[in-house]
Amino acid sequence: MSEGSETSEDTDDGTTTVAVTGAAGYIGSCVVGQLREHHPDWTVRAFDNFYLGEVREIGDVTVAHVDVRDRDRLKDALAGADVVMHLAAISGVDDCETHPDLAYEVNVTGTNNVAWFCRKTGTGLVFPFSMGVLGDPREFPITVDHPRDPLNWYGRTKLLGERAIEAFAEGAFPAHLFLKSNLYGEHAVDGRTVSKGTVTNFFVERALAGEPLTVYEPGTQSRNYVHVVDVARAYLHSAERMVDQLAADETGTRKYELASGEDPGVMTVAELVREIAAEEAGIDADVELVENPRAAETLVSEFGVDVSRTREELGWEPEHTVEDTVRELVSEAT
Repeated sequence: MSEGSETSEDTDDGTTTVAVTGAAGYIGSCVVGQLREHHPDWTVRAFDNFYLGEVREIGDVTVAHVDVRDRDRLKDALAGADVVMHLAAISGVDDCETHPDLAYEVNVTGTNNVAWFCRKTGTGLVFPFSMGVLGDPREFPITVDHPRDPLNWYGRTKLLGERAIEAFAEGAFPAHLFLKSNLYGEHAVDGRTVSKGTVTNFFVERALAGEPLTVYEPGTQSRNYVHVVDVARAYLHSAERMVDQLAADETGTRKYELASGEDPGVMTVAELVREIAAEEAGIDADVELVENPRAAETLVSEFGVDVSRTREELGWEPEHTVEDTVRELVSEAT
């Protein structure tokens, strides 16, 4: 704990309290579920403004309405937390381009509000800042040390969040920043499936609906894909590690890569979904190459990422594969 920090009723009683922003969403709800499963003795608080997130209950945890842009309300909600997992964001290139002011207010101002709270209280912080900060990667395999050159507003807002946390954390609180690859897959909350329109999920849904799988030109653009459950598990390991760091009065940022060994081109993913839909469900889906509406999109043909730092320091490995997940999604739906 930093000297002079405004502690609440946090670590003195020997328990651990974790607060999760964006808890009603695709990743956040999965994280809360894993925290409750693996640490039933911990107190978990869940917050969201329900801009897109629809989950209201995760086991015995109720998601409270809190907007990270409201600094005073946020301060009250986070009071007493040992670790904040700040997952609330306007995510995705299209949403940020359509709502640039909202993206700035949430991704930049909101993140500054959370980081300032952590600086004042010494609370640990977990924050994903996305591969969007890199732009077109120039060095492989990619690590957190890769130069930043975002191509779009989404990437720029996440870069501003990364830099703010670096500045606020120095000498004040421990922070784990995650360079996160493209998500896919789904998970369940109390028997309800939680998914999102990621590239892989989008292709599976189109195939099952008998609609063509539309691939933006040139189709060779590569992405690294990591399953949402694997990402949530990484954040769980992060919180566990951070509890030890708080006890040792450690401060400053540590950065980690979250990725898998799979970085196929988008057309390759579409063809994989088409083949599996035919094998598992007898569905004959078409794949169509269409004009790319995104002027500022990463267009590289490889996207290898080195996760050795995450493996060594957090004990994390990706467990899911794209092929197995697509087969599971198709078989469950048919």
